[in-house]
This record gives sequence, C-alpha cells and structure tokens, in this order.
Amino acid sequence: MTPFRKMHGLGNDFVVLDGRDRALPITPARVAAIADRHFGVGCDQFIVLEPPPPGADVFMRIRNPDGSEAGACGNATRCVASLVAAETGKDRVVVRTVAGDLRVERMPGGLWRADMGPARLRWDDVPLAHKADTLHLPLALGPVADPAACSMGNPHATFFVQDLDAIPVAELGPRLETDPLFPDRANIGFAQVLSRTHLRLVIWERGAGLTLACGSGASAAIVNAVRRGLTERRATVTMPGGDLTMEWRESDGHVLMTGPVATVFTGTLDLEAFGA
Repeated sequence: MTPFRKMHGLGNDFVVLDGRDRALPITPARVAAIADRHFGVGCDQFIVLEPPPPGADVFMRIRNPDGSEAGACGNATRCVASLVAAETGKDRVVVRTVAGDLRVERMPGGLWRADMGPARLRWDDVPLAHKADTLHLPLALGPVADPAACSMGNPHATFFVQDLDAIPVAELGPRLETDPLFPDRANIGFAQVLSRTHLRLVIWERGAGLTLACGSGASAAIVNAVRRGLTERRATVTMPGGDLTMEWRESDGHVLMTGPVATVFTGTLDLEAFGA
C-alpha cells in the first residue's frame, strides 16, 4: 500500500504521493483512475514527489487528471513546499519541476509565497502554432475574442470580459483549449477587471477542465492584465475557491503568488488496483 495526502490550495485539489525513497508504478491510466472523483480519490492534479536534484529540495512531477503531464502548478507548488518545510524546518524551499525551479517562502498567517518565475511572452514560448502577437491573439469564439497569451511553464490564454457571469465557460473552455492555434493545448482564463487592483478569474485547465483555482492561471491573468494596461502590477485575483495575491515584479519579470495551503486527509492506495 502506498500512502498519499489529499491537499488543496483554494479548492484546487491534489493527490500527493511520495516517491523520493522508491520508484512508484505510476502510469497515465492509473493517474486517470485515481483522479476520477467517483471511482478514485479525485483531484485536479496528481502530484508525485521525487528525489531532489542538485540545487533543489524536492522534484515535483505533475499530472493532469487525464494522465497527461503538466509543467507547472502554482497551488500544488505551495502545498509541496509546505510539506518539505514541515520535514526540514526550512522557511524557504526550492521545488523543481519540468519547467524549472520554483522558490517558495513561508509568510505570516499560514500563507506561502511562490516565485513562479518569469512570464514568457514570445509566440514560440507559449507555444503558438504560428507567429502572432501574444498581446492580441487572432482568436474568437461566441462572446469572447482578442485574448492575450503567455507561458508560465505551461501555455495560457486570457480573455478579458465585461461580465464573467454571462460567459458559458464550460462550453467555450474545451473548444478553446484544443484550438489549432495551441499545438500543446492551452489553459484558458476568463477575467473580469473589478478595479486596478482586483481581478475576478475563472479557469478552464487543459486536461482538467473547470477548477476552483489555478495558480499559473492567476499568474498569466495578472501578467496579461498589466500588459493591456488594465491593472497595477500587484493585485488580488479572486477565483471560485478564494483569493490569491499576485505581483508581476518589474525588476526581473518574475511573478509572485501568495496564498494558503491545506491538507484534507491522508490514506493509502493499492496502486495496482487502479489498472495497468
């Protein structure tokens, strides 16, 4: 049996397994089965901790509930950092992912701040299928149009809308995620500007669908809002699961994300009972 933790950041929930001391028989099919909310444990992302490479405290491998691998997950990064900090007594933790190193710091009030790294703004960084202006993508569907795009370790497009409640996110999200403009698919954000320091955001995550929160999506939203001249560099991003404090730092282009973490429960899994 394999121990696991069920954790979340603002309702963006994760099954977290520790593979640092032994290789785990993880396959895309098993990930999908465990991530199923009716027949498995249920999660937005499936996280495996792996041995720390030089210069990091842990390696975090991220899979979507369809079994595909993701490059970044801000809420999971904070959760994993809190686990490593509890083990080591450190207040600063380096979490390595396939997209690079993420530095996380303990903050007052039980909050954690993650440095999500620099926003990547070139069309081939996102990536897009062809050269285009990432500040104004040639993409429209139904009531939404003219998104801005960037990469936060994974591809994001943000549509700015007047009334978020009027947008059929569940209908538009899967069609936009798989638009031919995005060869690796994309996370699709729908953002409403409430003030210069406050955004409201709903995210359709590639491979996961609608989630209560998305840290990399909030990062992309603040970056794209600043690029459009809609907000200040520091703002609150309100998602269905709660608020993140976001900052796109001018000095180096890094995005800082501050928010809570929580452990819901722990248990054990028979991995081989979830298919091959």
